[in-house]
Amino acid sequence: MFRALDAALAVLLAASLRSTAGGGPPLFSAQSSPPDPCYDEHGTPRRCIPDFVNSAFGKEVKVSGTCGRPAARYCVLSSADKADERSRDCHTCDASDPKRNRPPAYLTDLNNPHNLTCWQSDNFIQYPQNVTLSLSLGKKFEVTYVSLQFCSPRPESMLISKSMDYGKTWLPFQFYSSQCRKMYNKPNRAAITKQNEQEAICTDSHTDMFPLSGGLIAFSTLDGRPSAHDFDNSPVLQDWVTATDIRVTFSRLHTFGDENEDDSELARDSYFYAVSDLQVGGRCKCNGHASRCVKDRDGQLVCECKHNAAGPECDRCKPFHYDRPWQRATAREANECVACNCNLHARRCRFNMELYKLSGRKSGGVCLNCRHNTAGRHCHYCKEGYYRDLSKPISHRKACKEIPVTPPTTPASSTEEPSDCDSYCKASKGKLKINIKKYCKKDYAIQVHILKADKAGEWWKFTVNVISVYKQGESRIRRGDQFLWVRAKDVACKCPKIKPGKKYLLLGNDEDSPGQSGGVVADKGSLVIQWRDTWARRLRKFQQCEKKGKCKKP
Repeated sequence: MFRALDAALAVLLAASLRSTAGGGPPLFSAQSSPPDPCYDEHGTPRRCIPDFVNSAFGKEVKVSGTCGRPAARYCVLSSADKADERSRDCHTCDASDPKRNRPPAYLTDLNNPHNLTCWQSDNFIQYPQNVTLSLSLGKKFEVTYVSLQFCSPRPESMLISKSMDYGKTWLPFQFYSSQCRKMYNKPNRAAITKQNEQEAICTDSHTDMFPLSGGLIAFSTLDGRPSAHDFDNSPVLQDWVTATDIRVTFSRLHTFGDENEDDSELARDSYFYAVSDLQVGGRCKCNGHASRCVKDRDGQLVCECKHNAAGPECDRCKPFHYDRPWQRATAREANECVACNCNLHARRCRFNMELYKLSGRKSGGVCLNCRHNTAGRHCHYCKEGYYRDLSKPISHRKACKEIPVTPPTTPASSTEEPSDCDSYCKASKGKLKINIKKYCKKDYAIQVHILKADKAGEWWKFTVNVISVYKQGESRIRRGDQFLWVRAKDVACKCPKIKPGKKYLLLGNDEDSPGQSGGVVADKGSLVIQWRDTWARRLRKFQQCEKKGKCKKP
């Protein structure tokens, strides 16, 4: 009988190797591993998975009924080639006698073929009630197979169920019956398609009464499921194999028609369920971000997460690692959680899907509560009232200095407005609004924070921090600190009107800057408007219009 068990489990394990490999290493790879399987020899993260185990071994099984309380006689069939040739060998089941005890602990102990131990149910004439075996795995597992080896004839009808919420709710895994429609209102051996991959089917295989002892029922969770070969990319099957608890329900006995015999006592003593071994093969569910499970301080089984992941199943990113959304690791991509870029000025951040999409799915982290007088999504510029100390990197805690209340030189205080400013600035007068037409006319569109201003002959040189770039000219403007050049007469006439410490939307045309260090040039024809946060979405829409060819410069 043990050859049959070994052969059946070998088939299941072979199917598991094919189904869950997902293009990656096999379940039982003999290759040498680095100290941490979650990283390669260069320290690059890669998918890692816990060992394949019998997750039922040594676990407590709760049963609806066990023989021996009180002590009772039971009879074992010794042959059954024909109904009138069967013989019975009768014994006593007694919970108080270790030699005659048949407890549920025998279901998950070491299955020794030379010293077979069996759990045994109460005796039944027919099927007055269901007999259930319930097993908690302790956490979520990805189950590959469930198998039972019997000391009695296999049941005529039974159900394997799973729970994903520690026994609060149950879902069917597989039905077995020689009368699928009658017992479970299910067709026999229904076809499995991609549309019903997460549906339990009923089959009449392994449900006959023979052998009378040592028979096996083994259920493979992925066998015959169309997407099993692409398990990495099938959330449906990943959910299908996930379980925290397994329950087996025996619904109907094989009774050989004895319930109709006159000797009802003999029939009652001869029919019961007896199981020597219950196995649940699978892996601790860690979503590719842990190579083992350990017990936490509360004694609960949890994944030992790597790749900056967190949670009992490594199913989320740990705090401050929200620059891209959490994803399950695959054979091709570890999908490591990435820390937000806050230039060492923030301890918390959040994820923004819209920003993530706009960045080409590269970065979606938004820093919260920027410190050291910084501001912005990455705490990458100085807040109002402070200017950037260019002698220090932006990550320095003193990178932003307070602007004096009365600066020694500013455009407003050092230059008086000429008398002909009205006629000079006439072309740039009007309501300061932005629209797609104005956007298309200009070479560049940027959001800037004015840090300070210095007079340089016929020009004013503004030190600015470019916060966002919505449109680039030939100068290829980049984010960060640089210079903005404006002619002295334009500044004197306040066209454009610029003040240090303020943020502006700047739309202008390419011109050669007067300084050797380069920069951006604005003039009376440029559009300089004090920044409003509501404009960001509108400017992104203008960007999309330009990409689609709807923004043609006249």
